[in-house]
Amino acid sequence: MSPRVVALGGGHGLAASLAALRRVTDHLTAVVTVADDGGSSGRLRAEFGCLPPGDLRMALSALCGDDDWGRLWSDVSQHRFAGGGGLDGHAVGNLLIVALWELLGDPVAGLDQVGRLLGAHGRVLPMALTPITIAAEITDDRADGRATRYVRGQVAVARSPGRVVAVHLEPEAPPACPEAVAAVDAADWVVLGPGSWFTSVLPHLLVPELRAALVRTSAQRVVALNLAPQQGETTGFSPEAHLDVLAAYAPDLPLDVVLADERAVTDPSRLRHVAETLGARLVLAPVGAADGSPRHDPHRLAAAYDRILGHGRIPAWR
Repeated sequence: MSPRVVALGGGHGLAASLAALRRVTDHLTAVVTVADDGGSSGRLRAEFGCLPPGDLRMALSALCGDDDWGRLWSDVSQHRFAGGGGLDGHAVGNLLIVALWELLGDPVAGLDQVGRLLGAHGRVLPMALTPITIAAEITDDRADGRATRYVRGQVAVARSPGRVVAVHLEPEAPPACPEAVAAVDAADWVVLGPGSWFTSVLPHLLVPELRAALVRTSAQRVVALNLAPQQGETTGFSPEAHLDVLAAYAPDLPLDVVLADERAVTDPSRLRHVAETLGARLVLAPVGAADGSPRHDPHRLAAAYDRILGHGRIPAWR
């Protein structure tokens, strides 16, 4: 039987992880951040008071299969209207998700229906049942006196010059999605990352019910590190600095495996030491794109996950 895997994150990082994990297991659940306030998601969130659908749409698209049906519906869900009118910039999938939310009155039921339409190889759930605002403390080391300021909103945090040193959620203790908590409790493996560290990965640890599930679950916990620091959020961060931040926010969270790209690690012995200090073993594997760009290759990442999960679907590194 395939292992039950729950992947947590948001945006392109989670989409990359899901595109790999769907090749490894038949029992996959994505738990997605709901803090986006920009673009089509931000407009729909402001107009309808709903969860921002963009990261949820990306997760559903990543779970589409490689057959004609999957490729078509992945493209359809990701398609954005142009032309300068009222639909300009909206993604088809965002509109479809919000329409089903209005018709069914249930965020989880709506996402499940979209998943069926797309033929998604897994389930997509929101992290929380209410829209969340991310607020950050940002330090600009270039300024005289090392100026610190506070910024609200995911887009503002991502675009603000300087270095993120702390984040919190508004509201502080949002209600977790019960199905997401149940999925973590029942999982064999939980995967955190890759993704924007402060705005996609850490927020899961700031939802009290979800954090409690991540701490108590009997699942093995994998942290998948990014291929490169993200400008603004993690400027200048080493791979081990990402783990230090994770441990600072959740010192009681047990870790079992840290996955990193071998080309992105300049000091493997130091990273291994930090991982072992947190109770995890380090796995170095070629998971980045062959052209050297900071993108995860879904086939290489799938091979790495397959080795970690010990499932044996993919025979060797690609």
